[in-house]
Amino acid sequence: MIKAVFYKENGGLSGFSLSGHAGYGTQGNDVVCAAVSSASELTCNTVTDFFGDEAQVGVEENTLTLRLKNGSCEYSRKLIESFKVHLELINEEYPDSIRIVIK
Repeated sequence: MIKAVFYKENGGLSGFSLSGHAGYGTQGNDVVCAAVSSASELTCNTVTDFFGDEAQVGVEENTLTLRLKNGSCEYSRKLIESFKVHLELINEEYPDSIRIVIK
């Protein structure tokens, strides 16, 4: 199961951390992992490269983290909220693949 932790600060989402595997298919053929990976990379790249927001992005074995720095734009917060909703929709279609936690 993929664990998605979203961080909430000042009334909005300020980042997320992803870890684990969906376990829906075999390694390299898991459509849930592929969908989550693609959406998370798009979110990180949009925040940093297109919105130009300062964010701490960390990639370690089996973990991806994005944390907005103070003064981030509203678009980045909305994008992270949209990413969370996207994961919720994936989990509806593929139950028990993603566990979403808000901290």
